[in-house]
Amino acid sequence: MASGTSGMSGTSGGGGSSSGAAQMADTAAPPSAEKWGFPLTELYRLAFTFYKRNSGKAIHLSYEDNLKLIAFKQQAALGPFNTSRAPALGVLDVIGRDRQQHWQLLGEITREQAMEGFVDLLDTMCSAFRPYIEAVRQDRDETLRKELRLMELEKEARERQANAQQELLEEGYKEELQRRQLQDALNKQTYQQFKLYAEKQFPGNPEQQAVLIHQLQREHYHQYMQQLHLQNQNQLQMQNAEEKGQQQEDNAPGNNNNSSTDLPSAMEGLKLGEIDAQQQQESEEQRSHAEQAEGHAVHEQLGEEEYDDYVMICPAKIWTRPDIEQFKTEVSAGDGDGVITIGHGDTVTVRVPTNMNGKCIFWEFATDSYDIGFGIYFEWAKPVTNEVTVHVSDSDEDEDCVDEDYLSTTEDLESGSLSQERGAVSNPTAPPKAPISIIVPIYRRECYNEVYVGSHSYPGEGVYLLKFDNSYSIWRSKTLYYRVYYER
Repeated sequence: MASGTSGMSGTSGGGGSSSGAAQMADTAAPPSAEKWGFPLTELYRLAFTFYKRNSGKAIHLSYEDNLKLIAFKQQAALGPFNTSRAPALGVLDVIGRDRQQHWQLLGEITREQAMEGFVDLLDTMCSAFRPYIEAVRQDRDETLRKELRLMELEKEARERQANAQQELLEEGYKEELQRRQLQDALNKQTYQQFKLYAEKQFPGNPEQQAVLIHQLQREHYHQYMQQLHLQNQNQLQMQNAEEKGQQQEDNAPGNNNNSSTDLPSAMEGLKLGEIDAQQQQESEEQRSHAEQAEGHAVHEQLGEEEYDDYVMICPAKIWTRPDIEQFKTEVSAGDGDGVITIGHGDTVTVRVPTNMNGKCIFWEFATDSYDIGFGIYFEWAKPVTNEVTVHVSDSDEDEDCVDEDYLSTTEDLESGSLSQERGAVSNPTAPPKAPISIIVPIYRRECYNEVYVGSHSYPGEGVYLLKFDNSYSIWRSKTLYYRVYYER
């Protein structure tokens, strides 16, 4: 490079130009893709930026050195000097003439060689240039390391998230598989019984029969899970009593009656469910005698104030039918129990005492345009009257107490907790209330499209509480059409 610059300072004639170009071509290093850890183009850009920023400030070059650097810059930007393309010079433009002469001295070297010559010449003339490039390279490498580390961390986070999602999917798949297996087993047990009932309700209409069977099977599944949840809770209460105050928070079941923690128990208890289904298919006469005997046993326990051992209540049967307009017309005409307007925020309780000549209660209800919450409780107390009575209460009033064995099953999956049905702390001086069991938890029913129908066999002597809940509605009142009767 020193000899190249010396050649450029020679004569400015034609021979001098040729020898200078040849000398530069011989001494210039061959073009390379990288230099000092940078691509040559990027290194040249850094060098030219450093020269522009610091010329006359941090670095002071002679007039001849500046001409050489500018010649390399012109060669790198425009290629070899061409007289036809060179701008015309004025008579007094000495600097322009000197720049063209130094540009001509570079001859036919390539642009890459000119870039490398600019970098080497600047490095020779300025001792601060190489440390500047090293600092830039270290900063670049550090930035790259940080970016690579950040990319690795993001990749690890994505992998962990993907693994967590995969585990959730697998867990959800296993839970759903258990639910389906349990529901399929229950449907297989009850299919023939529900099929016979559907054929009686819709003779000669297979489509309606299939819809009714599906509704009955779905309702039976939810009731089965509720009974299973109740059994698990009773077992935990027995364990708590035996352990005498030991903490059982980790083993306490959730409020969701369809919780996945109950599914393994449901699969284990499926054989017990088969036995229960067979017992339900016994003759009506034997079941009637058994229910009467259980009713007497319940009242003996009530007299002794020992309510924890009364009989297990069989699930209710619920289905729907489409003739809602005909039903409303019959009820409005007086062929039924009547029509009630339930105000916003109110709950209506229809008290239906058991009949000594009956063995099963039936109910039917529908509304105009909007849904209503519906559930059935059973009060274990001897009826004081045989008349059906209606009680209207605000959502803030005290309601009937719910038996402690059933408190955890009062969570409504659609409208929330039945805490409105629980009374405040009882007055010590007030007489004890009869225990109440839940037959059907309160759910919001879309009874404005079809008539909701159901039945339940008497568990003994007492009072059925049919609750129509509009407490969740802030502004809207509901018109209720209902009918209640019993079977001998």
